[in-house]
Amino acid sequence: MKKILSLVLILVVSLSPARSQDTGPATTIPSDSNYKAHYAWNKACEDHIAAMKGKPCDIIFIGDSITAAWGQDPWGGSVRGKPVWEKYYANRNALNFGVGADTTQNVLWRFDNMDIKSFTPKVAVILIGTNNAKNTPADIAAGVKAVIAKTQQTFSGVKVILVSILPNKRANQTMMDTDAIIKDFADNQTIYYLDLVPLFTPVGDNWKGLGADHLHPDQSGYEIWASAMQPLLDKLLGGN
Repeated sequence: MKKILSLVLILVVSLSPARSQDTGPATTIPSDSNYKAHYAWNKACEDHIAAMKGKPCDIIFIGDSITAAWGQDPWGGSVRGKPVWEKYYANRNALNFGVGADTTQNVLWRFDNMDIKSFTPKVAVILIGTNNAKNTPADIAAGVKAVIAKTQQTFSGVKVILVSILPNKRANQTMMDTDAIIKDFADNQTIYYLDLVPLFTPVGDNWKGLGADHLHPDQSGYEIWASAMQPLLDKLLGGN
């Protein structure tokens, strides 16, 4: 009787759905939700990729609207980071792989479904997680870690500059708690952490370098980011 019960228990366990801890949090599971919700923004990213085909790609910027807005702001076409991009990266073979509203899981999906695998960037600049505001810091950090791993898997030998999630009015404490976790992902050999938070200092009810929405950098914010990253980028690219 005991043997029969044991066999039944084994069968039930083997047929049970995988537990959430076996698959990881939702932040680590690729999702096409943002592709469906904001196709035009994703199409703009695909256009950037197409325009880069056949050309050298030394730097890839990976992220959400904060990354996308190095070019044109996804909302209304107002210029934010484009003049700074032209100043620092126009001649450095850089690809903008940012899409507005992306979460970590959306970036993971784009890695699998956008045509970027032929590129061989030397450096990947990753800033992602601010749109995962409903997740816990631990789960957001797990998603960031998954994006780093996917980047390294896709681009052999790439060096990663992991940028701190910026302060924001929407979920600032959650993001600062996440930064406290992800900073330890750096090993200063393959992954480098760029902490911008001390440079985006509080100003009234906002932060230096952020726009009126208290979330996205304005042009001065992109200048802060680019100038802070320049020495590290020069080091990793060998001065190229």
